[in-house]
Amino acid sequence: MRVEEDAVPVFVSPELQREITRQEARIEQYGGDDVELPQHEKAQPPAEDPNRVAWDGPDDQLNPQNWSERRRWLITLVCSLMTVNVTFASSAPTSATLAIAMHFQVSREVAYLITTMFLLGYAIGPLFWGPGSELVGRKPIFVVAMICYTLFILGQALAPNIQTLLVTRFFSGFFAVAPLTNCGGVIADIWSAAIRGKAVSLFTACVFLGPTIAPIASGFITESYLGWRWVFWVMFIFAGACTALMLVALPETYAPVILAKKAHRLRKAEPERYANLYAEHDRQDWSLAGVIRRTLFRPFQMLFIEPILALVTLYLSLVYGVLYGMFGAIPVIFEQIRGFSISQNGLIFIGVGVGTSLGALTNYFLSRHYPKLIIRWRGFPPAEERLYGGMVGAPLLVVGIFWLGWAGNYASVHWAVPAVATVAIGMAISLIFMSFLSYLVDTYLAYSASALSANTVVRSAVAAAFPLFIVQMFQQLTVKWAATLLGLIALLLAPSPFLFYRYGPAIRARSTFAPCLDLKIAKELAEEKAMAGEKV
Repeated sequence: MRVEEDAVPVFVSPELQREITRQEARIEQYGGDDVELPQHEKAQPPAEDPNRVAWDGPDDQLNPQNWSERRRWLITLVCSLMTVNVTFASSAPTSATLAIAMHFQVSREVAYLITTMFLLGYAIGPLFWGPGSELVGRKPIFVVAMICYTLFILGQALAPNIQTLLVTRFFSGFFAVAPLTNCGGVIADIWSAAIRGKAVSLFTACVFLGPTIAPIASGFITESYLGWRWVFWVMFIFAGACTALMLVALPETYAPVILAKKAHRLRKAEPERYANLYAEHDRQDWSLAGVIRRTLFRPFQMLFIEPILALVTLYLSLVYGVLYGMFGAIPVIFEQIRGFSISQNGLIFIGVGVGTSLGALTNYFLSRHYPKLIIRWRGFPPAEERLYGGMVGAPLLVVGIFWLGWAGNYASVHWAVPAVATVAIGMAISLIFMSFLSYLVDTYLAYSASALSANTVVRSAVAAAFPLFIVQMFQQLTVKWAATLLGLIALLLAPSPFLFYRYGPAIRARSTFAPCLDLKIAKELAEEKAMAGEKV
């Protein structure tokens, strides 16, 4: 049900106001992290408890959202750089695939597993790093994950055989996904929903910037006198620098852990006075059964019973697969058909990087109305307002895929024509991801961590499979018909954002996990108008 924005009521019923207050308190405490509220708080807003540690007023400097804007932007930049680094590592070896295959005397198909194993690590890692940050905070997870990730890259640089390289790639991906899983949480920790648009756009652009610039660098390194091992040495140096920067510049930002440390500090300082002091984080269910229920059972339960999550995951899996499939398709188009060198082929990925940056910029402008919606809808606007970027990106992706395939199929067509198509594809991918991930967060609110976890696991697993068959598909079907197949699948799914915009409210209304506060506000307004009409 939709209502005009300006008509949203200033006053709502006491019952709805209690639910809004409960959700606001939940989001202030935990953001999108999927933790269990105590039973008494599920029924009513938390009562004032003198023993419960909270912020010392709205301007408490312990609250990350009250830190200086300069400090918050520094943290955002550190998170963005880590994101570029770990996504850079996912695709950097693609330009060195042939050289690695020749060195270890294995087939090119086996060498493609270098990317696949990394993405399989991506698929499994979120099941551990998200819950880990709920338990111990963001910073300890980053410390452990980034150090281990860096050390496994060292193992890749020194790998004596293909088996060692593949195993270290898997574990490197497993640890590398921690920034992808938790940096979004850091941004939510330090920026309020009304003003985090720029930070979210920057972070999301970096998710796609890393894998698009990596083949450029690795192509030149592989063709130089340095050789393919220096691709991994550069990755190691880059990862080490990011790890050092994280250790120095990234503080703990997770509010429940900050408050728990505050409670512990006060109890230790004055044990008699503060003996009963506690933080809400201390009373969560951190038993093994509770953690498994939230991290393993609930994400996949939602995936099977929530149509919005299932369809969005299906679509984003295809889009993510197209991104990583391009690392195999572009060499066919430009190296095999047009005779480009490895380094020249790598330069084509500049187009994807430009496109993703344009997508982030476009999404920012498409979302400028959102802060006003937050005010009008008491902090909970319709989730479908996040879909405008997807409405632009979905048709653009179809156009880009057909453009790349049919222009790239013929050597007589100037190389710039299919190269420009990569800009359209990059822009489409960026817009679709920003739009739909925000849609999932706004749809499921308190359960968004579970929704995003299920989505990440499935789409990373799908993306891991794409490099194994994409080259053969483009070679056997020819470029134009392979692209046509992908384009038709993208065309079939392209109406998704429009259908969700039209029917999403009705689907959410039947959801087990979506709070649908906007629908309840709209319903009260409709009832109020109906009563006013009867009186007249």
